[in-house]
Amino acid sequence: MKSEYAFLAVLVKELARRCSTSATLDLKKIRGRIEHEGLSFLTITLPSFGKDFERSLDQGYVSDDLFPSFQKRKSIGGLPEFLQGFLRNVFSANDGVLLSDPCVDSIQAIRQITLLFSKVSLPCSDARTRKAIREYVECEQELRCTDQSLSASDLEDFRRVSRALYRHFFTEIDREIYQGNVMPKHGPGGTADKLRGNAKFRLNYWTDRLEAVFPALENILPSYSYWEKLDDIEFLEPGSEIPVKVITVPKTLKTPRVIAMEPTAMQYAQQGVLELFLNVLRRTDGKKFAHRSLHKMIGIDDQDPNRSMAQIGSLTGALATLDLSEASDRVSNQQVRELTRDWPHLSMALDATRSRKADVPGHGVIRLAKFASMGSALCFPVEAMVFLTMIFIGIEREHRTHIDSKLITSYEDKVRVFGDDIIVPEHIVHSVVRTLTTFGSKVNTSKSFWTGKFRESCGKEYYDGHDVSIVKVRRMFPTQRNRVEECISIVSLRNQLYWAGLWDTARWLDELIGSVLKHYPVVEPTSPVLGRESVLPYQAGREHEHYHSPLVKGYVVSSNPPADRLDDRGALLKFLLKRGGLPSVDSRHLERAGRPHAVNIKLRWASPF
Repeated sequence: MKSEYAFLAVLVKELARRCSTSATLDLKKIRGRIEHEGLSFLTITLPSFGKDFERSLDQGYVSDDLFPSFQKRKSIGGLPEFLQGFLRNVFSANDGVLLSDPCVDSIQAIRQITLLFSKVSLPCSDARTRKAIREYVECEQELRCTDQSLSASDLEDFRRVSRALYRHFFTEIDREIYQGNVMPKHGPGGTADKLRGNAKFRLNYWTDRLEAVFPALENILPSYSYWEKLDDIEFLEPGSEIPVKVITVPKTLKTPRVIAMEPTAMQYAQQGVLELFLNVLRRTDGKKFAHRSLHKMIGIDDQDPNRSMAQIGSLTGALATLDLSEASDRVSNQQVRELTRDWPHLSMALDATRSRKADVPGHGVIRLAKFASMGSALCFPVEAMVFLTMIFIGIEREHRTHIDSKLITSYEDKVRVFGDDIIVPEHIVHSVVRTLTTFGSKVNTSKSFWTGKFRESCGKEYYDGHDVSIVKVRRMFPTQRNRVEECISIVSLRNQLYWAGLWDTARWLDELIGSVLKHYPVVEPTSPVLGRESVLPYQAGREHEHYHSPLVKGYVVSSNPPADRLDDRGALLKFLLKRGGLPSVDSRHLERAGRPHAVNIKLRWASPF
């Protein structure tokens, strides 16, 4: 904690100089509250201040209900005493109203100070973890209530709008599934049945539901010549299927993220359907995307359009950014069935690859009303299509007309969905929010913006067109070199701060890192060496023996996949499932595979670029 406080003190002082203010009292307050509250002040209390600050920017003034954990003074317009030097550059000290021309540097500085430790990877307390799990189960009950409360007209609107949006897209996917053009693949993550690496290619079970759409002979055996191996495959009836395994992973110290590990067979088939979705969405007709409107409105692997639209929204006010809480957990299976009702093969594929039960810690095995939790390969694209349908229902209700292709095209540059990050025109935002709520989604008001000039989407934040995004600490600082993940994280933190122009803070981190890593050279961003990036040139220590290229001495991240030998039908299947015509990058992939059990750093000579 001493290193983290010293680091924060250097950062606050540098930001204060940049904003022409003093932070002496602020640092005294930070030190006192850390001594009293501990790490939670940095990871919970300060981030709450930051969120209230963003809410004040959006509504245009500091209201009495914000900043409850910090003392406020009427003599300075009801502004908090903490960080008041920065706040006075943004809000009026007379009435707390947003200045007509607030200091953008001060806006970014307040966010940087308060949200610096908001995403640090630390385990939550047992009580907070149990609460998150309990909310996961409660969400299931709420979802069932929502499904039952939807009126016949709501469901009809949902079906009609989904047909208007996806009829060509889904028809193409439906045809590809009918023709057997789905090529499954294994994902990199863990699974509920604990199969990892090459063991996944020795998959010895399948489900009856999968068999109806993706026959085992064509999907888990390399060719028809292995048909006798079907006797070794166990086919599971619906009641015997392996449930997803619900686990928690670090998100913030306030609450963990709840995800679900899918069984290997389900994950395997889901990845194939996901690839089909992506291929059809990206398919071009000549020089244009065949499904241009959907390609523009649904993001799956490209966040930049969302970020650009958020910047435009902050400048013009014409676009709103919405964020959803528990987004994937609030998409019901009933909604997905209605979404794909007119495409039987697609509907069967989504149902076959969906896990129906979950093993929840402390609650046993429960039946799921949601379509899928985070962890399913199909969760992300399907939830995006469901949300886009809800958005256009909201647009319909705002315009009081049924949508057609002309109306859809008119919104293709104004609506964008990337997971739970949604962008819509400001003038329809209230109708969209009402519609999302009607169908069971929960809009996160603390991270949704449409009133002022602040916008946030896909990890980037903007105010009045200016990028006010910040750098965040992801792990606590290392004290020894064997704390490999912490070493990697702090070097990344230092380099991000350097390119953000916070050079004094980066220099302070250089000293801390140098005391842990004895060799810490200047390198280019593309170098494999853990080093400090700089506009100044690197200093080569020697030349390569054969290539005569410059080398520097430093620590290089290395990892070794666990031993996992694969032969016979599993090896042939892995070869046949490989994408692209190039050889495998790792020549030992049949001997070692899977995520490494540990990551190491080794001192050696390596390229600085």
